Amino acid sequence: MQDSQIVVSGGGIAGLIAAAAFGSAGHVVTCVDPAPPVTDEAAEGSDLRSTAFLHPSIAVLAAAGLWERLAPHATPLQVMRIIDAGGKESQARLTRDFDASEISDQPFGWNLPNWLLKREISARLSSLQNVRFLPGTGTADLVVRDSEAIVTLTDGSCLRAQLVIGADGRNSPVRQMLGIGTRTIRYGQKALAFAVTHDRPHENVSTEIHRSGGPFTLVPLPDRDGKPSSAVVWMERGTETARLRELSPEAFGAELNRRSAGVLGHLTQATRLTEWPIISQIADSFTAPRTALIAEAAHVVPPIGAQGLNMSLADLASLLSVSAGDPGSQASLDAYNRRRRPEAMARLVGIDALNRASMISARPLRDIRAAALGSLYAVSPVRRVLMRAGLGVS
Repeated sequence: MQDSQIVVSGGGIAGLIAAAAFGSAGHVVTCVDPAPPVTDEAAEGSDLRSTAFLHPSIAVLAAAGLWERLAPHATPLQVMRIIDAGGKESQARLTRDFDASEISDQPFGWNLPNWLLKREISARLSSLQNVRFLPGTGTADLVVRDSEAIVTLTDGSCLRAQLVIGADGRNSPVRQMLGIGTRTIRYGQKALAFAVTHDRPHENVSTEIHRSGGPFTLVPLPDRDGKPSSAVVWMERGTETARLRELSPEAFGAELNRRSAGVLGHLTQATRLTEWPIISQIADSFTAPRTALIAEAAHVVPPIGAQGLNMSLADLASLLSVSAGDPGSQASLDAYNRRRRPEAMARLVGIDALNRASMISARPLRDIRAAALGSLYAVSPVRRVLMRAGLGVS
């Protein structure tokens, strides 16, 4: 049996960042995941979504030794634009810009492709002598005691740890091994994610277009083949995403441009489609003896307002802040659970409400939604409060 102060179960973006963060803080870390990370955009299974790191998350990335690697590839997000296109035709009838300059001299955040994040974070882990990353190896069993956790891996080896971090997704095996339940909301929605090029420059504006079925979001990316480019997250009811996926390239392109309301000119699909289901979910507890849940093992929210991974990094920052000395002590874990679960629940409730409003199909209710957006935006103090709340700062 080998000793490792921290075992991170899960090698997605959140798990990799957790390994880098605890490793950079001086802990001996082992990170495991049954699937090796796909670090090439064109490779089968690559994650074509993108992640917008909001400003508070940059400090976490910097402390983990990651931001200097990521910054050269990042596209700043200066303006969060919300467009209501819920009229008779799919065209912008109300546009409201939330500009970071109202509350800060920094952008709201920076956007990066997920496949690139996995590449750069994996490279950072390989440079840390106190961190082992074991892709292709998963967590087979977990026994927790007051003094230690024993992790059995799928290759038959065992690790003794002070703290196990479950960062293994919405269907977390670690959470299930611990018997921690969840509360789940299913919307009947799915999201299509892919990249596009377009006629007009995005000017570092992230745009959410609301009509029905869910938001259609365009998030700035670096130019692709000399053309302006953005990441698309297109949320619709599952029956509609199934229909869209069956269309010919020409018909899909027509639907894509209709749904985008022409805000960036003509859009051209640049990568294949990926699809995943939309839910809200929260674990009944974020901790068990010697174990902490973070990221989607702890909470899942619809991809609205760039909240998902930024909530995960807030988990990580909180866990790091209480992990001096014995990182898996009951006092540390109790402090983490008391702080993070109520915060995550409050954010989940707010995002759930926004998603339901965006799904509205009846025209009169869409008109009310547009009026509410206009009214909230018109009051400057309210607008600034909303922007700070979106960033997760006071």
